[in-house]
Amino acid sequence: MGSTVLSLRIDGELLDRLRERAARRGMSVQDYVAGTLIRDDFDERFRAAVEETEKFYGVTRQD
Repeated sequence: MGSTVLSLRIDGELLDRLRERAARRGMSVQDYVAGTLIRDDFDERFRAAVEETEKFYGVTRQD
């Protein structure tokens, strides 16, 4: 799996917050943002897998 460059425009206040959060974790802003996107993607895929499993077994959720 290769990598691709993604360019985005964000406002200065958001960039400052991202810099602070990344610095607390000893990360670059790029690594912090990529990690956040990876976690979010995993969460969505995991949730979809759980829902498919529940459908397969006929489980109803009690939220």
